[in-house]
Amino acid sequence: MNSSILVVYRPEAGRYAAQFHSVVAAATDLGVQTVVLLPTGWEAPEAEDLPTYQADLEDTASVRAAVDRIVTEHRIERIFPLFEGDVLSASRCRRDHGIPGLTPDEALNFRDKNVMHRRAEELGIRVARSVRPDTVGAVAEFAEEVGYPVVIKPYAGWACGNTYRVDGREGLDRVWQEMGDDRHEYRVEEFISGTEFHVDSLLQNGEVVFEQLSQYTYSVLEYLDEPGGTISRKHNLSPREQRILDLNGEVLRGFGMRTGVSHAEFFLLDDGDVVFGEAGARAGGGSIVPAIEAGRGINLAGEWCRLELDESHRPAARTGPEVGTEYLSSAKYGRITDISTPEDLTALESVLDADVWKSVGDVLAPPTRSNDVLGWYVCEGADFEDVRARFKTVRDAFHVETVQD
Repeated sequence: MNSSILVVYRPEAGRYAAQFHSVVAAATDLGVQTVVLLPTGWEAPEAEDLPTYQADLEDTASVRAAVDRIVTEHRIERIFPLFEGDVLSASRCRRDHGIPGLTPDEALNFRDKNVMHRRAEELGIRVARSVRPDTVGAVAEFAEEVGYPVVIKPYAGWACGNTYRVDGREGLDRVWQEMGDDRHEYRVEEFISGTEFHVDSLLQNGEVVFEQLSQYTYSVLEYLDEPGGTISRKHNLSPREQRILDLNGEVLRGFGMRTGVSHAEFFLLDDGDVVFGEAGARAGGGSIVPAIEAGRGINLAGEWCRLELDESHRPAARTGPEVGTEYLSSAKYGRITDISTPEDLTALESVLDADVWKSVGDVLAPPTRSNDVLGWYVCEGADFEDVRARFKTVRDAFHVETVQD
């Protein structure tokens, strides 16, 4: 059998299509076949010329059974889960078949926030104080100790789904009712007030071979009130910002990553201290991958594939100007009657790339996750403030019209 890789791919809303294409292209360049594992009942035109299999991706047993079959028909060298929720099941499949990459013990450092924060503390890295929500009294006592607000979130969630900022006892009681019998799936953290950053990295054999620091322009928890934006910090880093990059490398190696891609989040406090937020063993979500591709000339997922398959490979990233990306959102709900196109946005000065996930006839409802948006755009500028000013220009140019049926 020829060498193959397995890509666990969820072809929803176009969010992972560019990553998928880049991984396939990288493998093809290196003479390696791509095999695709899709969700049950899904089709992916971009994979129609490739061997495809299906499984219930929400059920680890189903995934492992599918991979059991796949490895009898293909010589799988590596497994690439593009989505956060597939990282742990992919690690179990690696263990089943002796495939290099994150083991389940290591993958849990990147998926289970209880494990994640405990491991970071063992590495001597500061994290938010936390408590398990065993009882509402325990949470109330914790909140009185650290001070409101506190954050209640799933220990294995993503994109702020089912994540709550609680500002007082009344809010706690309301959220407690919403959690219901599922409170064992949550954790409670103190609210960290600081500037939020993320680092997108590539590692090979424990060495960071690419890293980009970026600063959020909004609070991730407040996605209902403002569009999600992030701007690169490539030039003239302060010692505090450099400290974030240093800690990022410590976290990833301490979590067990040898070769792979990561998206990690940190808070920079007013006193200069850095607090680790979380880290995922996958490329950044939303429009982070296309923003880095537009600004640095590399696709993180494709580079991950090359690094796994070719030990001599090093990413040939350029530096260039600062680049920012922002989600497209709208306060108008109902059926769309008119909406800006990607071409409308890329015609604007400084806009490098754009994608619109909604079209005329789609129905807009209030978002339930931070990535529940209409699309995104990428633009460039001289520095952080310049890019941020350009965000407003693009935002003002983007229009959506809706009607209530």
